[in-house]
Amino acid sequence: MLRQLEKAEKKWGGANTLIDQWLNNRRKLLVNYCQIAGLPPYGSPRKSLPSFDHVKSFCEQLLDYVSEGHFEVYDKVVSACEKNGNSGRSLAKELLPKISQTTDAALDFSDKYTEARDEQVLYQLDKDLSHLADAMETRFELEDELLEVLHSKHSEKRSQQVGS
Repeated sequence: MLRQLEKAEKKWGGANTLIDQWLNNRRKLLVNYCQIAGLPPYGSPRKSLPSFDHVKSFCEQLLDYVSEGHFEVYDKVVSACEKNGNSGRSLAKELLPKISQTTDAALDFSDKYTEARDEQVLYQLDKDLSHLADAMETRFELEDELLEVLHSKHSEKRSQQVGS
């Protein structure tokens, strides 16, 4: 997921402040994920479970990222796709329900760990993190596809204007 993020940052970084902020927030989320999962390069192999507070903090960050996409970024990307023709709009409308499915996995994870009253739930963390990683990897791929449509349509439009 980190390599995928690096490709996205290289491809779309600097094109738009909102997208830069969004990709930066994705990076922070992935770093925090690696830390609580005990994965390199940001986490060291765990000898014990992460603290309950650290997991809850990750859940807040996860919800912030998901919310930012749904309530800020997607609307603007879809609007931009609509301005650039029917193909962009139809693909955006096709991708959003798929992205929403991954939101359910993030919400389920967050609900489980923020509402838990007993730290025993942390014994299920590795399995739950693995399930969450699958959903988030799918989400990032779909988000990147959405950005690619916007980027390619914008690039086409710009090259047509230059050629005129």
